[in-house]
Formats: sequence, C-alpha cells, structure tokens
Amino acid sequence: MALLKDLFIGLSQNQLLNTAAKKYGLKLGAQHVVAGTNVAETIESIKELNARGISCTVDNLGEFVFEKEEAIEAKGQILEVIEAIHIHKVDAHISLKPSQLGLDIDYDFCLDNLKEIVSKASAYDILINFDMEDHNRLQASFDLLETLSEEYSNIGTVIQAYFFRAVEDIQKYKNYRLRIVKGAYKESEEVAYQNKKEIDENYIKLIEWHLLNGKFTSIATHDHVVINHVKKFVKANNISNDKFEFQMLYGFRTDMQLQLASEGYNFCTYVPFGSDWYGYFMRRLAERPQNLNLVVKQMFNKKTNKVIGLSAGAFLLGRVSRRK
Repeated sequence: MALLKDLFIGLSQNQLLNTAAKKYGLKLGAQHVVAGTNVAETIESIKELNARGISCTVDNLGEFVFEKEEAIEAKGQILEVIEAIHIHKVDAHISLKPSQLGLDIDYDFCLDNLKEIVSKASAYDILINFDMEDHNRLQASFDLLETLSEEYSNIGTVIQAYFFRAVEDIQKYKNYRLRIVKGAYKESEEVAYQNKKEIDENYIKLIEWHLLNGKFTSIATHDHVVINHVKKFVKANNISNDKFEFQMLYGFRTDMQLQLASEGYNFCTYVPFGSDWYGYFMRRLAERPQNLNLVVKQMFNKKTNKVIGLSAGAFLLGRVSRRK
C-alpha cells in the first residue's frame, strides 16, 4: 500500500503526463472524475446534484503554477464560478489552493489574488475553503487564512490528519468551518505519520474532537467504516446533523453519496472542473488506492456490462509501465 501511494504521488508530479492528460482527458475517461471542462457544464452538474439533496464545493483544477499570468487566469476562472453560483442560485461554495493563486511566486501577490476572490464571495455569502497542500506550503497557507480572516468571515480550511501538528491546528482553528482529511502528499517522517493505522487513528480523533468542540465539520472520506463510526458517535453524543456533513469526490461511490443524503445527513460532493485534472486524480489515488477500483466500477454500463470509458489512472499507469 505504501508503495502504491508513493507511485501515485510520483505520477501526480510528472509534468509530461499532466500535459498529456490535458490534451486527451475526455478520451481517457476524465468526464468520470471531473464535473465539466468549463463553468457552464459544471453548473449543470451542480444542479443535478442539488436536485438529489447534495451540496457542492467547486475546485478549479490547476497544477504547476509558476507564472503570474497563470495565477491571474486561475483567479479569473474562480471569479467566474462565484458569479455563476450566485446567478444560478445553486447550493455550492468554492475550494481553492493558494499555490494556484501564486503562493509559489510571491506571497503578497497571492494574498492580493485571494483577497479579490474572498471579497467577491463574501458579497454573495459564498464560502471560500482553503485547501491545504504539502508541508512546505502549510504554514504560509495558514498565514494567508489568518490575514484574510481579520476582514472576512466566509473562510474555511482543511486539517490533514497525517501531520503531527494536526491536533494543535484543529484546536487553533476550531471556530472555522473545517474539512478533515487524511492527507494526500508524501511527507517526511519528521512532520507526519507514515503508518496507515496511526493516520487512521488520528483521523478519527480529530473528527470526534471537532464534532464536540468545533464550528462545523466536513468529514471527507469514502471509507464506510469511518462513516459508520461517525454515525454512531453523533448519535451517542447527541450531535445535531446541522453541525457536520459528509464529503466525497465527484465520480466516487455515487450510490453511497445518494444514500447518505436520503438518510437525512448533510452531504457535499467535491466537484472538480477543468482540463487540468491529472495531478488531482493521482493524489486521490495516493490517498486511497482503492479509489481506482471505485472509478472503474462507476464506468461500467450495468445494462450492457461493457466499459463505457477508460479509467484515466489505469491508462496512464499503463503508459508508465510500458515505458519502463
């Protein structure tokens, strides 16, 4: 399992494969893991999910942003999504990565871009969730969060359970809306747990603590064992359903998503869009390699029992193996 995680993380950082995936995305079956290649398609996907009682958090996909022009373009796309959410009155908010807005270029440049986004979203009462990335960007991302929170209240963030500092961070940011995840990057043993059992135990610990002490908890997992544990925990501790939600990724375990929503739980689907989907998808496989099987299953037509698309992850893995 550890070897698979390392493999997927390595693939996520391969710019050559990322470029190929952009070019051939739909032919590889990318439509099964992204909600659209543009804003209009994505809004239609959100409407379909909303009709089934599911809210959405929208991620404008993008990797390897090292030029200001790219960051400004990404900002424009996110502003366009915010405007579309407002115009169409859909139940959705924004997830973004500071690196896409220029964190790797210049801190103040990134701060200015984020402020423009958060300000526009605030005017429409739309949440902006700061996704957390690898450890090298972690503290700077929290610094951006704190600076913008001095003026705006429509900000949430993510706590990654594999970091040793996660317990301290979740206590520090308990008054924010928090998405709790296990973590999807390869991190040093100096800063993060390496053992799956330890990560899982810390993940449950963080979820329970924030459910009891925090503002609002987004529990991001496809693991039915964790989900069943949370169901029992909230019942045993009389925690209202309006204090938390379950989250899953677009295209993964769709039946379970609909089931949880039908049971009356708040449910939010993480909705990525755009052509730059490759790095995102590989990190999802790194988080939980079983996700590859979930996507493949989603891509079978039950009536004809024939594959209706080719898993992007499987295809690209095949290309890598053939090159070795």
